[in-house]
Amino acid sequence: MDEAEAQMTLLDHAGVEWSRVRQTRYWMYQRFQYRYPGSIRELHQRLLVIPSERYGDQRVCDFTLRVSEPTASTRMQQDSFGNRVFLVYAPEAAAEVVFELRLVVERDLDLPALPRLMREELAPYWAHTPLTAVDGALAATARQLAAQHEAPEQLCEAISAWVSRAMRYGAGATSVSSTAAAALAAGQGLCQDYAHIMLALCRAAGIPARYSSGHMLGEGGSHAWVEALLPDTQGGGYRAVAFDPTNDRRTTPAYITVALGRDYSDVAPTSGNYIAPYTGQLTTSKRAGLTHLQYRQG
Repeated sequence: MDEAEAQMTLLDHAGVEWSRVRQTRYWMYQRFQYRYPGSIRELHQRLLVIPSERYGDQRVCDFTLRVSEPTASTRMQQDSFGNRVFLVYAPEAAAEVVFELRLVVERDLDLPALPRLMREELAPYWAHTPLTAVDGALAATARQLAAQHEAPEQLCEAISAWVSRAMRYGAGATSVSSTAAAALAAGQGLCQDYAHIMLALCRAAGIPARYSSGHMLGEGGSHAWVEALLPDTQGGGYRAVAFDPTNDRRTTPAYITVALGRDYSDVAPTSGNYIAPYTGQLTTSKRAGLTHLQYRQG
């Protein structure tokens, strides 16, 4: 981050009345730094850090992605979920590789909502994955909540609230490879754990749901939440309704969606491999905030 970016004035999001917001614009700088004890060879890095050009009322206005290694080549592709994926290859690299991104995203709440999904598009989101497989405790909870709440949207509200009460936010008890059942047994975890538990309960109750990775203003790193895919009784098909079980609320315009998948493993911001007899250490940093805010009149 250069000095001008470090000194950039960002609007205070703490006092925003999100229910009245019509339009917002966000600026973000994010840095991923890998350090190694020595040089490495055949680096293949996969980055899911830039949203698709459009996602409902969200639009990417501008972005740059810089790789510190001069021998690296970068190509972009779209995965099976419609996410924008960057694949970086470097034949060799010294003891450090840095990925820097700058992003400007706008949300215009007057734009059409997400298009409805047809039933055949839900196939990936019905079934459990290794990270969202249910055990006896999760299955019993899903049955109990489903018996108490017949309407799908109310059931999802109840599931989100249940997960929020059942878990305590904190690092150390889980990792990104922890299953929903293991996180629930630990009773503590991070946002991906809350999302995995909610996904497990939704799918066990017969509701297709997908993992959403992105950013929430005020969070130092990435954030995760859940999109339940609910029948649209008005227009037909299925509509995406987003719940944040970590904070026990619906999402607001303070959220930016980067990628969607079945669970964390589909949308990990950074992943990859290389040839060397040692492991690397990753450190991340981020600065993000509002540069424009417009309320609805009245």
